Amino acid sequence: MSTSSDLPDVTGATLAAQLPPGWTAGGPPLPADVPSVADLLRAHQRAARGVASVDEQSLTAELVGEGSWTRTHLLVLDAAGGVRAWASVHDRAAGRAVVAVTVHPEADGAGALAAALLSWAERAAVVAASHRGLAETQLDAGAYADDERQRRWLADAGYRHVRTWLQMSRPVDAADAEGLPGAVRPGVRVRAVGKHEDGMPVADDLRTVHRILEESFEDHFNSYRESFPEFVQRLRQDPGHRWDHWWIASVEIDGEEVPAGALVGSVTGDAAGSYVDYIGVHRRARGRGVAKALLSTVVADAASRGRNRVGLEVDADSPTGADGLYASLGWETAYRTESWHRDVPVLPA
Repeated sequence: MSTSSDLPDVTGATLAAQLPPGWTAGGPPLPADVPSVADLLRAHQRAARGVASVDEQSLTAELVGEGSWTRTHLLVLDAAGGVRAWASVHDRAAGRAVVAVTVHPEADGAGALAAALLSWAERAAVVAASHRGLAETQLDAGAYADDERQRRWLADAGYRHVRTWLQMSRPVDAADAEGLPGAVRPGVRVRAVGKHEDGMPVADDLRTVHRILEESFEDHFNSYRESFPEFVQRLRQDPGHRWDHWWIASVEIDGEEVPAGALVGSVTGDAAGSYVDYIGVHRRARGRGVAKALLSTVVADAASRGRNRVGLEVDADSPTGADGLYASLGWETAYRTESWHRDVPVLPA
């Protein structure tokens, strides 16, 4: 295994010669940096897709809160101390590192800076993977589908476009409090994850949700194993996380009621909407209306809480045709994003 002296430098010192005069790079971020990073993200979003929406609560958790525990960050500051770029590497699970590089659309030498930050991100991912004793890890980066600048930078850095995702939303009003008409078939039962008297969830139910989702997505694109502790810890890092937004669906098979599907939801940053983080239906129960029942439940729950929408993300190339199901139930695509991947070696063969 590599020793600490063998590992790449991720302090930002290696970027110094590639920055304009007076610019600096370093980390980790401080609470005072959050507003500047939020402004950077807004500028990037406006340039990439014409509108901007930044959840500062979630951003705070990612930069300096609980979410920062599994992330390595690097901020690039101009001579006046303004944040001109930000790179982040999330050690999400064994063999998976989520890479995010954001460069201000008006930054000097933006392309060269992006290339340097993507190189830094690779080194940071290698360090994280080396601590896990891995020989290889996957870098997973994203881009808005219409952001030609970001897509070009990723391609130049050796990433390949592997998937497109639809970011969908459905309006919700008081009339939806009863759920979606005809969505729950006989024989399908949906219940909330059980809770103890103190409000904490029942561990067995959490493990059931994790197992259903892991097994449901085994035959989906780029499926990989995420341990139960990693799964729970990652979701709890989201400020929008709520235990009472987790549901389990069951059906009867061979005379026995068995878990058939699960939905993990959360609250949007503005607290005005609900979001479907995960929805999965086990192969043994597909075609029995389980997904519709779960979606009806989350819509009714959002309406009962006075929220105005339910959002979700779906694989545009899903073999199950999930996007068609969502569209038939009132969801519309707001915009598209893309996944770009690159596999890199970690330890010597």
